[in-house]
Amino acid sequence: MMPGSNAPVRWALAIHGGAGTRPRRLPAEDVRAIGDALKSALDAGIQVLKAGGRALDAVQGAVRVMEASGVLNAGRGSVLNHEGFAELDAALMDGRGRRAGAVAAIRHIAHPIDLARAILEHGRHVLLAGEGAKQFAVEHGFALERDEYFVTPRRLAELERVRAARGSASGQGSGSGPDSIPWHPAGTVGAVALDAQGELAAATSTGGLTDKHAGRVGDSPIIGAGTFAENGVCAVSGTGAGEYFMRFTAASEVAARLKLQGLNLEDAGREVIAMMKAAGGEGGLIAVDARGHIAMPFSSAAMLRASASADREAEIIV
Repeated sequence: MMPGSNAPVRWALAIHGGAGTRPRRLPAEDVRAIGDALKSALDAGIQVLKAGGRALDAVQGAVRVMEASGVLNAGRGSVLNHEGFAELDAALMDGRGRRAGAVAAIRHIAHPIDLARAILEHGRHVLLAGEGAKQFAVEHGFALERDEYFVTPRRLAELERVRAARGSASGQGSGSGPDSIPWHPAGTVGAVALDAQGELAAATSTGGLTDKHAGRVGDSPIIGAGTFAENGVCAVSGTGAGEYFMRFTAASEVAARLKLQGLNLEDAGREVIAMMKAAGGEGGLIAVDARGHIAMPFSSAAMLRASASADREAEIIV
């Protein structure tokens, strides 16, 4: 949409593949694979929206592609926890009635976003975690994957580097223990969309932090923190230092600024990112409002992102 326009667009879509540091010495084939994953995910969402489909289906479809890519921090190829396992979080929120479904600290599910959708449709609960979420998955016909399915050589190498850095820091005396090593979260995936019926939706999926404590849950599955959607307002998906997104209820803060302060989407998003940055938490978010405006602010060194709308050609930034 052109700046200043009040005419609603027919549909709009934005996705992210994570925010964090700019990786050094990343092989060219990895860069291409990441770009291909973002393009395929964006195309999946566009296909739904162009056909007049629901925003909820578009964001789920886009995230599902990224979970299968093997090169982003979601589904196969997620970062590994301290025990060497991929422990996954995901959430899906429907702007119609603010319905939501989410899973946390789950293993063995190739597409956590599909399980989040099943929880949303089931309607009794919003968030299921750990073994209970796994039991729900089995009851609803989800296939279980072996732990090895999720592990890639790149993530194993990252885990070893972080373990080595923490071990080295822990031997340097006070003030340089494991907690002093900076976190550089990257790779969480998400999507937000507005459809032709004016409905909004958001989806987020992640493996969290490399070498995280088993059972750690980030912001992605927490409604209002890393994921939020409300028809007539906006849809938001976050990526970055999850503890800060939770502490500042970042996604719902963006919506509150639109509803209560009358800010535009770009200013609202930038304010929330700046608020977390001032407290020490870097990251970014993608958002779309009820008129199809898209905002993708971030405070980290980089954020993988892409967007498209009925009025604008696809743009992919790696």
